[in-house]
Amino acid sequence: MKLFRKCIACAAVLLSATLFFEMSSVKTVQAQQKIIILATTTSTQDSGLLDVLIPVFEKKTGYFVKTIAVGSGQAMAMGRKGEADVLLVHSPDAEKKFMAESLGISRRLVMHNDFIIIGPGNDPAGLKGVKSSAEAFKRIAASGSLFMSRGDNSGTHSKEKAIWKSAGINPEGRKWYQQTGLGMGQTLNVSAEKKAYTLADRGTYLALKKSLGLGILVEGDADLLNIYSVIEINPGKWPKVNAQGAKSFADFMVSTEVQGIIGKFGVEKYGSPLFFPDAGKKEESLGR
Repeated sequence: MKLFRKCIACAAVLLSATLFFEMSSVKTVQAQQKIIILATTTSTQDSGLLDVLIPVFEKKTGYFVKTIAVGSGQAMAMGRKGEADVLLVHSPDAEKKFMAESLGISRRLVMHNDFIIIGPGNDPAGLKGVKSSAEAFKRIAASGSLFMSRGDNSGTHSKEKAIWKSAGINPEGRKWYQQTGLGMGQTLNVSAEKKAYTLADRGTYLALKKSLGLGILVEGDADLLNIYSVIEINPGKWPKVNAQGAKSFADFMVSTEVQGIIGKFGVEKYGSPLFFPDAGKKEESLGR
């Protein structure tokens, strides 16, 4: 009888432990389902836009967003490995290739701003007044003026490489051409320190302008349009992706409420918005 009671007690302990483990596992899964991994470009972080939007999203939905701010290329590399649930990036050609490979299930336009070429006040390459970004790059190369590239396969770096190609110049290996391997904000700071030219998105530049001592020298070229999209990663390729959370975030970014916030962001501080809302628009209509 004593042995029987001991067996019953052991079974009860084992059952209790099993139930506790199962409940803990369920709670862990539920907690993981409430976390969204957002891989995004540094400009959305450095400009301060995400500091405004993410708390609103988290309060509204109950999700917690883990933000990883890298270049667009690195963000999409994370998406390729299933290491992110949703992307907010600005490299349209690379994004279209990403979607063509069925790595994402949805790509929606969110907003745009533009790229600008900035540099020191003495403007050694004589860019002031130049309308073409390719012509500006030609002058930088011809004068041997210092140019700081992000060199990080970001959307900004991809745009920069496209402009060099349009200008018919390969800057790689030139003494005046240096790569930081850093995000936009840090590259702007290095450019300011070295009094160099660089290509930047307008939002990050305006957010840091007061501390830089660099001015806008070339702007308004149609080739400098900077388009941002939100992409939901394909759970068919990576079952562990939080597809529901990704959709919730993507829906949030193109919602009327958030598009209104984006359109007003920066107006009070800078006199104009840092980004322009584009949800529901066609890409080819932007910048017109």
